[in-house]
Amino acid sequence: MINLNAIGIKLKSLRERSGLNQAQLAAFLNVDQSYISKCEKGERQLSIDALEKACNLFGCTLQELSDEHADIQHLQFAFRATSISSEDLEAIADINKIALNLKQMKALLGVAQS
Repeated sequence: MINLNAIGIKLKSLRERSGLNQAQLAAFLNVDQSYISKCEKGERQLSIDALEKACNLFGCTLQELSDEHADIQHLQFAFRATSISSEDLEAIADINKIALNLKQMKALLGVAQS
């Protein structure tokens, strides 16, 4: 069973460690800022599509996000601009998705080579 509170806590932690505010994440996920707040409190649940999009942005897997015992080592990104747009976050998410796919392929190859 998925623990909404655990996902909310992890989502908030990832958002804060990435230097994003709720409004920026909400704009990226095409939801209202208050919805992000409720999700972080465990009162609401994001759709699977929105969770996958958030995972791409933060460079983690959906499995890591939903496992309340997993320690997420998300991909770090740095900003040199004073503001960031949803389009910027889309580009970061695309790059992180490529990095996650590469990480998964390397893990699969490591298992196959053993």
